[in-house]
Amino acid sequence: MDQAKLEVMRKLLTKLEDIKNTQESSIDKINHVITDLFQHPDPKLEKVMEDAHQRASDNVDMVRAAMHEYEERLKKLTPSE
Repeated sequence: MDQAKLEVMRKLLTKLEDIKNTQESSIDKINHVITDLFQHPDPKLEKVMEDAHQRASDNVDMVRAAMHEYEERLKKLTPSE
């Protein structure tokens, strides 16, 4: 496998990791809002935050699965040292 192509694939994997981390950070921030809403209820905002939490969680799951599959392909293409 062309070394340049392997390097591009590694960089893409790093970007996928960054996307996953960003989504996890969003989930953390959403959880803070949800916690604040326990003391200051707002049903409409609670619903929006629940939906946002679910979507962000789904995104993390999709990116994590894509990363795993991509890592496996990269391992198969990387010569053993």
